[in-house]
Amino acid sequence: MQGAMAAPSVVPVTRQISGRAAPAAVPDPSGPESGQSLAAAVADLPVLDASGRRVLFGALFRERRAVVVFVRHFLCYICKEYVEDLAKIPKSFLQEANVTLIVIGQSSYHHIEPFCKLTGYSHEIYVDPEREIYKRLGMKRGEEIASSGNNIHFIHCDRNRLDHKPINSVLQLVGVQHVDFTSRPSVIHV
Repeated sequence: MQGAMAAPSVVPVTRQISGRAAPAAVPDPSGPESGQSLAAAVADLPVLDASGRRVLFGALFRERRAVVVFVRHFLCYICKEYVEDLAKIPKSFLQEANVTLIVIGQSSYHHIEPFCKLTGYSHEIYVDPEREIYKRLGMKRGEEIASSGNNIHFIHCDRNRLDHKPINSVLQLVGVQHVDFTSRPSVIHV
């Protein structure tokens, strides 16, 4: 096993990165009424992995930096294409930046494996079948979140189904190198 790489020194982003102010439905990052951090407000809520095993949402990013992408649902064509692009991010790029990529969907855990096969996505993926995290964070659409420890440093709330944050913009926030999404595999017609 190779020696662990030191995580790059990245200044945390602590503001909404978008052309508009954060929607009123999303809680203030300073925390809900109790004053806890936004991540702590949902840290004890469960998500399910592909085998139906419960995992506390906070455990996904408590000990590591993570980009968490919440998708509307696995049947959304736009979300499917976005996850197909996420699948193109080399694991080595994430490892070099000491970042984990996580997708959360609103479905039954039974749909994770077929969705991953359909999209080619091989990074971490979970579901929030009861939509508790979505509700608690005031999400109605897909979102991209960059977090570490119990702190969320960035949230992008989609205004509509076509308003996903460009993936390289999110990756740049956490120090992951630029990914070329334009390359297409060669197709040989016989």
